[in-house]
Amino acid sequence: MKKRRLLFRVGTVLVLVAIAACMMVIGRGHTMYFDNKKLEYEGQEVDTFRRINVNVNGEQVAKLSAKDRGMATFTGQTLKFNIEVIREKGGDSEFYDYTVKVPYGVDGTVLNLPAMVEGLPAEAYTSIFVPQVVEESPEDNEIVTDEFGLGDDMGSVEG
Repeated sequence: MKKRRLLFRVGTVLVLVAIAACMMVIGRGHTMYFDNKKLEYEGQEVDTFRRINVNVNGEQVAKLSAKDRGMATFTGQTLKFNIEVIREKGGDSEFYDYTVKVPYGVDGTVLNLPAMVEGLPAEAYTSIFVPQVVEESPEDNEIVTDEFGLGDDMGSVEG
């Protein structure tokens, strides 16, 4: 009886570990950033487009003009999206479909869409999102001791 109970407990723990491992891979949320910015890679310069519309699962998630950035959040390790590119004012629309695998352990990935459209390799158009740290100035950390503006002569009586 004890062996059977131990087998059920070990089996239950193994099933839970397997479910946790699967959920870590397929259920993890990711943020993908889309850039319409100028890029230079190995001497080749890729310019921005007039407008790029990014659609994920049939829903428009970003409408990018030159030098803009948009984003989409999703779960899973791959993102399928399509883009509509208008290269110049009054130009015709071009449509592209992409599937991108998200690297494990990366929370934010930035895709440079003009470089993708031009067919550059993945290391040229993919980068890791790093948020900018805003340093506080000394005035932001100033301690205010007289919040009502009464000054130092609060207790003095003139007479």
